[in-house]
Amino acid sequence: MCVDASRPLPAGLTRRGILAGAAVLAGTAAATGTTTAATAATAPSGGRDAGERGAAGTRTRTGDLVVRGGTLLDPATGRVTEDAVVVIEAGTVTATGRTGSVRLPEGVEVLEAHGRWILPGLTDAHIHLGTAAEARAALRHGVTSARSGSTSFYQDVAVRELARHSPDLAPRLRAAGVFVTPDPGDTLLADPDLTPLVRSRDGVRSAQALRRMVDVNAARGADVIKTRVNERAGLPEQDPLVQVYSHDQLAEIVAAARRHGKGVLCHSYSERGCHDAVTAGVRSLEHGVFVGERTLREMRRRATYFTPTLTAIAGLAEDPDPVLAERGRTFLPVLKRAVRAAYELGVPLAAGTDSSGGTVDPVGREVELMHAAGLPALDALRTATTGAARLLGLDRTTGRLARGYAGDVILLAGDPLADLSLLKTPVRVVRAGIPV
Repeated sequence: MCVDASRPLPAGLTRRGILAGAAVLAGTAAATGTTTAATAATAPSGGRDAGERGAAGTRTRTGDLVVRGGTLLDPATGRVTEDAVVVIEAGTVTATGRTGSVRLPEGVEVLEAHGRWILPGLTDAHIHLGTAAEARAALRHGVTSARSGSTSFYQDVAVRELARHSPDLAPRLRAAGVFVTPDPGDTLLADPDLTPLVRSRDGVRSAQALRRMVDVNAARGADVIKTRVNERAGLPEQDPLVQVYSHDQLAEIVAAARRHGKGVLCHSYSERGCHDAVTAGVRSLEHGVFVGERTLREMRRRATYFTPTLTAIAGLAEDPDPVLAERGRTFLPVLKRAVRAAYELGVPLAAGTDSSGGTVDPVGREVELMHAAGLPALDALRTATTGAARLLGLDRTTGRLARGYAGDVILLAGDPLADLSLLKTPVRVVRAGIPV
């Protein structure tokens, strides 16, 4: 939960080096061009996100595919179309409808979906993807879009580039770079411009130090900024109710991020910490176990997202460490009540697993837990489709299978609205028109 430091990449690694690293991850030398943070943050109209165009000088692999014969569910409207067809050309949906009502392009591969349900690919709005293996595991779980919860040494930036030129190997990713945290440890070796902060007597706490971490993240191509207001729940020696940044410090981080056109996601647990984060202007509140009604009302007013990561909290209850297990058993029912209160108040919710450390949990489990917390099945599904897409700024690209949207598809063995557990084990996954 919210990654710790691991072995650093070479301190002198440049942005071009990150792209070359992505090429190695993909088994190709295609990603040796350069990219910019501005390109990474832009999602043009017409369904083709910048994350699928590839770095400069590279050619993105996309597919032409017809998915035919299944039952199509549109999460945006709840509409169900039987004996449906979805036409994908160059990685983008060009037509949907009942079989016989849509012209099929000649010579295009057909994926027969008879007896299956057809849904758009899912989104995990809080996941730590630092390797190609983790990226592929997320895809196999039906996650075709994701937002990073940070990595220790900009591995998520490389995974994002991998997804750009080889979309069948990784979900499109909004990268967060390194964690803006008071005691980042060896993460300060992730970039030479961060190493002067090692000498900071109080860690990364001064306005200057906070701005530097945000600025370096932006320069390295991060799409969003990740910070914290409380200690971690997943370490028994830490108290997740202890606050590590003040309202003013959080506001400094948010202001620095906004200067680069980026939003902030904030690790949080205590009610006071949650309230400080929300009123400081964060884009989304992560975990938020003890968030209270006054803060939820403020979130609704500001359209601040809530990403509760129920999967991660439920996982604590199964931890062999007795402190963590008791913490999970105590926190989970509290968090479920917070999720239900948020839903009833109209706070936007997004599904995120907080997967990390080589284990990738299915986001379908998060949808199940949203439903168990009190959301109707369709609204629970929306937290991993249309709702999460809006949080990521991809609502004109993902979350639906409609003309102009990305050709990301999952096939399920049955009706997910009758059995949300089916989301955990997609029968097939298609990314940008390419069967995975």
